Formats: sequence, structure tokens, C-alpha cells
Amino acid sequence: MRSGKSGYVPYEGLTVALSIEATEWEAAGLGDVSAMAHGVFAATAGRIGLPEDLQSEIAVTLADDETVRAANAEWRGKDRPTNILSFPMANLAPGDRPGPLCGDLLLAFQTVQREAHAEGKRLADHVRHLLVHGFLHLMGFDHIDEAEAEAMETLEIAILADLGIADPYRECLENPPKPVMMAD
Repeated sequence: MRSGKSGYVPYEGLTVALSIEATEWEAAGLGDVSAMAHGVFAATAGRIGLPEDLQSEIAVTLADDETVRAANAEWRGKDRPTNILSFPMANLAPGDRPGPLCGDLLLAFQTVQREAHAEGKRLADHVRHLLVHGFLHLMGFDHIDEAEAEAMETLEIAILADLGIADPYRECLENPPKPVMMAD
């Protein structure tokens, strides 16, 4: 994540506290997930206009479906796993500067892997997309109504393009989900 000859690291004060709670993540071939997350957060911060001297921490927990299901049930009243949950430390509006602790992101391995496979996406690209999505939630963006959803999706597409990742929503339309075979 270095640019130029000076060794400058964009958003160096934006730190990632990574916790791997499900061993499947370690075997997934994603490489240095902390560096991946920092690159995603730096690209997102730059795109939404946060100052480069930002000092804030984002906790990323790589968990399994059961852990995320339990958190989803407790905090959102939805007793099922989801791909990512975002827990902001403060209720920000888009454009607000976060404090020293931005928030927590919780990802569910089985759901993320299943979605990537069904949509014909590389797992690493899908994880990057979810990290962008989760960070935007921490920064006050949402998709509750149609206008918010369209604005957030447009922003996600631009950030992912900055990262060299194709439009994930277009990909879904061009490559409809493949059936997932469930074991008996």
C-alpha cells in the first residue's frame, strides 16, 4: 500500500484490528487480510473525502455463520447468518469524521464463500466488496430507502473500480446465481 519513492502510506493512521475466529478463513488463500482491509479502507476513505491524517481503528472479525447468526439475532432480531454486520462506535452521518474507534465489522465465512461461488466471483474480490460495504455503514451510509441504496451502490462500484474490481452488481445480472447443492 505504498506509493511513490518516499514510502508514504495513504491513511497510515487508519488501523485494522484483525481477529480470525474461524479457521476456514486462514485456509481460504486470501493472503494478508489485514493489509487487504487497510487497502480497502484507505480507498474508501479517499473516495468519500476523509482527511488523510485520519486516526481511527476498525476491528474486523472473521467468523463463521453461527457466530454471525447469533449476533444478527441479538442485535438485529434476525435469527439467520448474513455476510457482514457493521457495528459503528458512533452514529455518524456521511461526511462526518470518525473518532479514534470507528467500529467493528463481523464477516461470516460460509455465507461469504457461498455467495462468491454462487455469483461466480473470486472470494478475495467479494471480501473486498463486503469490507467496502461495511466501512460505508460505519461511516453513516445506508440503504434503507431506494435513493440511499442507489447512492451507496454507486459509491461501492466507484471504490471497487479504484481497487480494480468489476462492478459486482452488474456481474450479478450477467452471471445469475448458480444453484448451490446442499448435502443431505
